[in-house]
Amino acid sequence: TTILLPNNSQWPDWASDGNNDMSLTYAEMKTAIQDYTQNTEATFVTQLDRFIRSSEEKILKNVQLTFFKKNVTNLPLTASTPFWTIPTDLLAPYSFSFTNTAGDEVFLLMKDVDFIKEYNPDSTDEGEPVYYAPYDITQYILSPTPSASSSTEIHYFYRPASLTAGEDGGTTWLSINAENTLLAGALYEAYVFMKGEPDVLAMYEKSFTEGVMSMKSFGESKEIRDTYRTGMVVRDRT
Repeated sequence: TTILLPNNSQWPDWASDGNNDMSLTYAEMKTAIQDYTQNTEATFVTQLDRFIRSSEEKILKNVQLTFFKKNVTNLPLTASTPFWTIPTDLLAPYSFSFTNTAGDEVFLLMKDVDFIKEYNPDSTDEGEPVYYAPYDITQYILSPTPSASSSTEIHYFYRPASLTAGEDGGTTWLSINAENTLLAGALYEAYVFMKGEPDVLAMYEKSFTEGVMSMKSFGESKEIRDTYRTGMVVRDRT
């Protein structure tokens, strides 16, 4: 399908994301936003980065992709210290483990801070950690307090660098593999800023939503399964 835009240009099928050879550099993304909105006014141009970042943020918070996963090893766990500093780009953990004195990898169980404090009310009581909990935005609290220093491994959902953080000729995974959805989200934000026509605003919102749903289908089914183990995806016929 194609969508006729206000400037009479044609917009490609949004649902093609994840299955195309197109890509947009940072400079091309900024130019595309101005071209589709037909707006080069100075105040508008200063907001282009915000439009792009807002689109990236919505995709990040709504789609589960392997691209958003990261694994970091050898961050130290310090003896007699119940707190562990989390990576600065961490949004949410998938798993957290440490290597015990026997050389075995031990996975900790996530709990609430209140549970941690009730389980081990005296932080000077030390042992092999069993639980961890987010203490604040920079630290996890462990229980019991580690009795020995060791290395850790954390697998987590992270915030990748924004397209706006690079050079004009730079790209990101999203601008290469989901450029239509990324641009649709940016155009929606741009039209909100411009207080644009409701029908055009609704069109961009619908296009972005369809692109996100296509990415979710890819990230939550195709990307994490193979037909040898699970067979082909079968849908009910209506």
